[in-house]
Amino acid sequence: MPKRTPTRKGSGRRRVSSAKKKPAKKMLSPVGAIRQSLAAVRDSARANLGRQADDVWGLVLVVVSLLIVLAFFDLAGPVGNGFDKTSRFLFGIWRYAVPAVLSAIGVALIVGKPTDGARRIVIGGVTTFIGTLALFHLLTGAVSLRPNIELVQKTGGAVGALVAFPLRRILGVWGAFVVLAATVGTGVLIMTRTSVRELGLGFVDMWREARRMARSAFIEGNRVDARPVVLDTAAAKPRGKHERAKKPKPSPKPTAPAHPVDKTPVPVPVVDLTKSGYQLPPLSLLDDGTGGEVNRRSLEETARQLEDTLLQHGVDATLTKIVPGPTVTRYEIELAPGVKVNRVSNLSHDLAYALATPDVRLLVPIPGKSAIGVEVPNAKRRLVSLGDILSSAEAAMPAGPLTVGLGMDISGQPKLLNLSELPHVLIAGATGAGKSSCINAIVTSLLMRTHPDDVRLIMVDPKRVELGQYNGVPHLLTRVITNPKKANEALKWAVAEMDRRYDLLADAKVRDIEGYREKWEAGNLDRDGFDRFPYVVVVIDELNDLMMVAGREVEESIVRIAQMARAVGIHLVIATQRPSVDVITGVIKANVPSRLAFSVASQTDSRVILDGAGAEKLVGMGDMLVVTATDPRPQRIQGAFVRESEVHSVVDWVKKQREAQYQDKEVLEVAAAVTAARAAEEEDDEDAELIREAMELIVRSQLGSTSMLQRKLRIGFARAGRVMDSLERMGVVGPSLGSKARDVLMTEEELEEVLVTQTTSV
Repeated sequence: MPKRTPTRKGSGRRRVSSAKKKPAKKMLSPVGAIRQSLAAVRDSARANLGRQADDVWGLVLVVVSLLIVLAFFDLAGPVGNGFDKTSRFLFGIWRYAVPAVLSAIGVALIVGKPTDGARRIVIGGVTTFIGTLALFHLLTGAVSLRPNIELVQKTGGAVGALVAFPLRRILGVWGAFVVLAATVGTGVLIMTRTSVRELGLGFVDMWREARRMARSAFIEGNRVDARPVVLDTAAAKPRGKHERAKKPKPSPKPTAPAHPVDKTPVPVPVVDLTKSGYQLPPLSLLDDGTGGEVNRRSLEETARQLEDTLLQHGVDATLTKIVPGPTVTRYEIELAPGVKVNRVSNLSHDLAYALATPDVRLLVPIPGKSAIGVEVPNAKRRLVSLGDILSSAEAAMPAGPLTVGLGMDISGQPKLLNLSELPHVLIAGATGAGKSSCINAIVTSLLMRTHPDDVRLIMVDPKRVELGQYNGVPHLLTRVITNPKKANEALKWAVAEMDRRYDLLADAKVRDIEGYREKWEAGNLDRDGFDRFPYVVVVIDELNDLMMVAGREVEESIVRIAQMARAVGIHLVIATQRPSVDVITGVIKANVPSRLAFSVASQTDSRVILDGAGAEKLVGMGDMLVVTATDPRPQRIQGAFVRESEVHSVVDWVKKQREAQYQDKEVLEVAAAVTAARAAEEEDDEDAELIREAMELIVRSQLGSTSMLQRKLRIGFARAGRVMDSLERMGVVGPSLGSKARDVLMTEEELEEVLVTQTTSV
């Protein structure tokens, strides 16, 4: 009989001996048993009720507080009477605060976060209550409990006596006061989840706000005595809600005459105002921004969630700095040694999901820092107004006449741009992203800070509703142009004006407009042969409409201006809501280095504007990425907002200062001359005898056919088309009608006169 082999090694005796023995249960004390039973009841209730556990406990506390209030009026039966006597013994006169504390904790549990706030609120509330109770007992005498029970019930009760009396015996009155006050403060900090640093910063902010209000009240009280003398009383009436106490704006320098002048010092602003009668608009016409209070508790909570999310995804990182801005807050994190940067760059969607935000923009790394920036949109955005930017200390610093207010950067610092340094800027973004508001801020800044003799504007508004409110301001060179064809003519005028100014610079032997003006003001240029030409800013609100009407000519004009017009003071501000390659062509992008990219729909549109991604993660409403010729790295800025009422106030002010002097006729005549010169050049390319023969052939046959010219004159199709275009410009034939022959507009009698005139001239 075969022997049976066991399937497992070892004997059953070993298995029994190797089995682990269960540890014996520890005997709990009665207090420990009660605590364990209460913890089990709490865990069971939380497991069964789920998210409603805090609501149930909150309602229980509110009901208990109401029963206590009824017990004070002997309306809660024997249980209420018993509680009234017990609370009088324990808390004394402070028993009336017990229902308030319980109801406050209950309401906080109901409306607060159900995650980890219940224990914090209860601990903080109990600590604050006991601390205030003991402090009250200390301030009312701090009598002991045993021989003075009746007196204790009239002060802080048994609890207050048991806490305050020993502290007074050990530390004295003032020492006990310090300890109890610190206990109360600790309880409040625990309930509100506030740090000591935040409390100190809050007191500092309150002190600064009080000083600011006192300074404003002092300035308002002395405004009548310190009011400056106004030359034009009709135009100097303030329109804003209040006036800021700011330094006066420096007026434009007076033109230095050629003959010697008296060197006696004269107050320059008064002299300028007397001569020209023009005053810059006051800053009181612009309103202040609103909102944007920083909730540091919310920022720290978001920072904690950010660190936890990175840790959950296996990224060891440390938060080093929080930079709150008007639109987004940047959290700067440093990676531990050995952690790759691309592990963070791939977590943008995970971070947005964890932080419950629409999108998160990552700066990997932050330029100039060994850190990574995580930009999270704020729950409450700050409204950045143009008044905030132009009234800042940065705007009061001396700068060029083309310095305009743009907005605030991510750290809340005002940001200004000098158009002469850009020197041309392209504004692009989706509909409603803030392009028109940006243009209004730029134009309003120019009206607020410049003199009409220094800066002139050409505005192109194919939409007819955005820039029409600026009609009548003295800075306009022409009326606001709404016809795309006239806009093309205005660009041609700008090209011709650029060539004229370069001729003047060559004759004056200077390199740019700054050197030209210095020489002019020094009296070294002949007033008859030279003129003090102003800066010219061409504002185009929608480039797409111009490209659809005359794309090739508009592109040629823009490229010529962008390539050469910086030195002579002509600058372009171009906006479009269609960031595609057929509108923003490669030639335009190559010659317009500065870009303002607003929110776009896709990463492809962002690459068209910025040559890189990033604009698709913007949150809209003025949020932009700025790339300039001097700073090619994208910088995130919240654009300044100017209300329509503020624009009307500024426009009305400058209209009262000076009437607009349009030069529409001169601009159109120059554009027509440029067009005629170009047509003449094209006509000169063709043989004059060939054109005369074609004109005779078409007029005598009364048939404007290109194919007939091919057969009769024995020329190719391309040359016949050019001859027909020349005859159209001369008024011999009408425009093309497709496959049909053109209309003949000249009669044989008119032909004879033209031929006689040509023969006589020859």
